[in-house]
Amino acid sequence: MKANRSTTIARNGAVTSPHYLASQTGMKILQNGGNAMHAAVAIAATLGVVYPHMNGIGGDNFWLIYNAEERRLKGLNASGKAGHFASRETYRQLGYQRIPERGYLAANTVPGALSGWVEAYEYAEASTNQSMEWSDLLVDAIDYANNGFPVTNSQIKMAVQFLEEDRQEDDPFYQIYVKPLVDQIKHGDLFYQKDLANTLQQIAKDKGYSFYHGDLATKMVRASQMEQGLLTMEDFASHRADWVEPLSVEYRDCRAYNLPPNTQGIASLSILNILNQIDLSTIDDQEAAYYHIIVEATKLAFRDRDKWVTDPAFTNPPVKSLLSAEYGKELAGRISSEKSLLFEKNLDPRGDTVWFGVVDQWGNAVSMIQSIYHEYGAAVVPEDTGIILQNRGSFFSLDQHAINRLEPNKRTFHTLNPAMLFKNDKPYLVYGTMGGEGQPQTQAALVTRVIDYDYSVQAAIEAPRWLFGRTWGASSNSLKLENRITENIRKELFDSGHDIEVVEAYSDLMGHAGAIKINENNVKHAGSDPRSDGLALGY
Repeated sequence: MKANRSTTIARNGAVTSPHYLASQTGMKILQNGGNAMHAAVAIAATLGVVYPHMNGIGGDNFWLIYNAEERRLKGLNASGKAGHFASRETYRQLGYQRIPERGYLAANTVPGALSGWVEAYEYAEASTNQSMEWSDLLVDAIDYANNGFPVTNSQIKMAVQFLEEDRQEDDPFYQIYVKPLVDQIKHGDLFYQKDLANTLQQIAKDKGYSFYHGDLATKMVRASQMEQGLLTMEDFASHRADWVEPLSVEYRDCRAYNLPPNTQGIASLSILNILNQIDLSTIDDQEAAYYHIIVEATKLAFRDRDKWVTDPAFTNPPVKSLLSAEYGKELAGRISSEKSLLFEKNLDPRGDTVWFGVVDQWGNAVSMIQSIYHEYGAAVVPEDTGIILQNRGSFFSLDQHAINRLEPNKRTFHTLNPAMLFKNDKPYLVYGTMGGEGQPQTQAALVTRVIDYDYSVQAAIEAPRWLFGRTWGASSNSLKLENRITENIRKELFDSGHDIEVVEAYSDLMGHAGAIKINENNVKHAGSDPRSDGLALGY
C-alpha cells in the first residue's frame, strides 16, 4: 500500500506524537543534547497543554524505556491508586450502583502522570551521559499554556460535545475548557490556560513536590472534599511511580514487549502470540480472512484479560502460562475460518489518550502513553490550578465478585499499554496508539503490516483499520470498518457472523497511532497518523 504522507527518515533522532507542537518540542530537546527520556518528558508536558481533552497532569501514564548504555528495557507504571477512603460501601451509602463517570466521585485515584515524568527524568540523569535541567523540559508547555496555542478542530469538537451534558456555567472546568471553545474561539485561534501555566511554573521550580505534598495537593484535596470526593493529603503523599518488568512474546523473528497488569498489555501480547501460530504469508492483508483472524484473536485475548487483569497486588494472574507458545497454539486452534466467535461483554467505547515515541542518536528509545481516561476526564478542575482530574477510577466495579472491584489503595485496570518490538536484542519498532480497547487491535494491525506484509511505517499507520467494540451509547458490540475496506470484504465478514458497521475513512474512532522503526544501519523511519493532529520528525 502506498502512503499519502511520506515516512520521516532520520539519521540521528526521531519523534512521533499526535500533536505537531509536541513533536516539535521533543525534536528541540534532542537537537539541544537531550536524550529520548528527556524528550519524552517534554513531549508529555506539552501534550498535556495542547491536547487537554486527551491527557494532562491530572491523569496517569505508562512507559517502556530502553537504555542503550545498560542494554536494558524497563517499564514504568505511573498510575495512581484509589484513595484509602474509596470503597464499595462508601458509594453504596451515597446511593450509587456504579461509580459516576464525571465529577469528583469519578476522580477517586491519585493522578500519577507527574510522578512518571519525574521518575523518568531522574533515571535519565542517573544512568546516561546526557544531562538537562528539569525546568528546561517544561519551557514549551508553560509557554503554550501562558501565551496560547492555536486550537484544532478536534479540541473544538470535544468541547461542543460537552454541551450535551449538564454543566454548571460557574464551574472552573466549564469556564476554562468548554465555554470559550463553544462561544468564541474558532479553528486556529489562540487558546489560553493561565492557571495551568502557573501550576506548571511551580512544578518547574519544585519538580512536583507541591503536587504531591504541598500547595497543589492541598488545592486538589480541598476541591475534592467539598464535593464528596474521597482523596486525602495522605493519598497524594504516599503515591509512587513503580518500575516494573515488561512482559514479552515471540513474534516471527522478533520479540514483542508490553507492560504487565494492571495494564491490558497482556491482551496486546496475547493477540500477537496467537497470530504467531498462524501463517499469515498465505493470506493477503486485503482479504476478509486477515481481518477475521485478528478480530477472533482479539476476542480470545480479551476473555483472558477480563478474567485476570487488575492490580496484581490484589490477585495473582498466571501471566507465564497465558503468554506461553503452547497456550497461543491452543487459542489459535479455536479460531474458525468460517464462523465468528460470540463475545458477550460490551467493550468500553471510550479511552481518549495520547501515545508517542522517541528514539535518540545514542539508541535510547521511549514508548509512552498518557491519559485522563474519557475525553476531559472527570470534567473537574480544582480552582486556580487548571488541572483536569482524570476519571480513571470510574472503571472500577462496585460488584464484590468482579476482578476489578473497587478496593482502597488499589490500582484499577488500565487500557493504556505502550509497546516495543525488538530484533536482535535491540528496539526495532517503537509503536502504540490511543483508543481504549482499540489499542491491542491497532497494535496488531501495525505489527502484522510491518512485519508480515513489509509495509513502510507510514503506510502501516494509514492502512484501513477496524475496531471491534461498542459505539458510544450502543447496547452491543459491532465490527466497525473504515469505508476504504471494500464492500466484498465487508460482505464476507458479515456472512461469517460479524455485525458490521461502516465508518468514514480515517475515522478517529480508530485511534491515533504512531511508530518508529530502527533499521540495522540505525536509520529511523517514523510515521504519524492522519487521524490525529500529529507529526513525525527527525534529524
